[in-house]
Amino acid sequence: MTGNRKSRLDRRTLLKGTSAAAIGIIGAPLIARGQAKPIKIGMPTILSGRVAQLGASSRNGVMLEVEKVNAAGGLAGRPIEMVIRDSKGAPQEAARVARELVNSDGCEILIDAEASSGAFAVHEVARDLKVLCLHTNSETSSLTADPKLRIPNAFRVARQGIHDSIVGGGYAAKIAEAKKLTKWMTCSPDYAYGRDTTAQFIEYLKHFKKDIEVVGEAWPKLFQPDYTEVVTKILQTKPQAMYSCLWGGDLTSFIDQGNIYALFTQIETFAVNMADYTALTVVKNLPKGIHSGNRYIKTFPKTAANAAWGDAYRAKYKEYPTNWAWQNATVIQFLAAAAKKVNSADGAKLAEALRGLTIESPFGTDGKLTLRAEDQTLVGYAIGWGTTIPAEPYVPETTAGDWKQITELEAEWKKKNNYT
Repeated sequence: MTGNRKSRLDRRTLLKGTSAAAIGIIGAPLIARGQAKPIKIGMPTILSGRVAQLGASSRNGVMLEVEKVNAAGGLAGRPIEMVIRDSKGAPQEAARVARELVNSDGCEILIDAEASSGAFAVHEVARDLKVLCLHTNSETSSLTADPKLRIPNAFRVARQGIHDSIVGGGYAAKIAEAKKLTKWMTCSPDYAYGRDTTAQFIEYLKHFKKDIEVVGEAWPKLFQPDYTEVVTKILQTKPQAMYSCLWGGDLTSFIDQGNIYALFTQIETFAVNMADYTALTVVKNLPKGIHSGNRYIKTFPKTAANAAWGDAYRAKYKEYPTNWAWQNATVIQFLAAAAKKVNSADGAKLAEALRGLTIESPFGTDGKLTLRAEDQTLVGYAIGWGTTIPAEPYVPETTAGDWKQITELEAEWKKKNNYT
């Protein structure tokens, strides 16, 4: 081979590799001629802006498990290629990216790692293209609870607001009874997840304690930079207790700015999304005694398997895992189990296998997780509430929720909302 020809080939190879990297294809080993065709899985998520941590930890959680699955032979013999794209947190962009991943990049499965604001848009793309779609971050209950939205090819592999609200409402009612907290205020993001989850929490707080009065509400915009007006309103209203489902950078900014006014020493605070390392380790001065639902903490469930997974993630990525990380790891575990069950990576066959599937998991209350057949949503995950301390383990004790009670009250809630 001449030097010039070799140079042209090397340049062509380099450009081909650079092009693949530019569109975000990761996770597939080099495939020798004659081996099974890789299966491309598209993943729209948020990789820039204030909540880029959502996308980063979602990607990390997926890749931690993809490496294991590919090392074991892939999905029914087909190695996984992840194609991960940034939606910038914009629902229209999430829909555009999702459609492009299928139509242009040849992805056969979508992992929707968007926040709720984008998940509904991706859901409609999945409805139109009839591609297997697995929602891994959206917690708005109606996404899977509302039968008008439900499609046979979409599943939720994530916690959801109604479950957190039932457990949180029961936990908060006990605290309210003990401390005589009757005047409450809410402060949550002004979009579907914030509105729905806040209403559900208050509903179950009143279910367990009848004399609750909501004396004020604050609805900061998603990704709002300044909370001075919000904090001032809370201080002027003077509630005894406050609920918030702010999350990620919005929550940490709210806590940091509220600390300036000693807000959390004056009001008993219930922040459902506080107990996640993406918040616990970012707040400048973590207040003691904030009540929170668990997101991801390696001490709950208090098992060797959960602690080992958390340690493995941190060793690989040099940071703590998050709620988004474990949910996105779980989706790959479910896909691997479904592919093994039907010996296929075909989307329609995988959907049939996923419906009602139970897998072993470090994130389950009893070491198992299930994709409930009736609404294709995740159940059985570890769920509970506790209070913060300013240093590790951050939430030393967690009161676990009761899935029997969750299921019973959720069924009543669905019936009342015509979701049955």
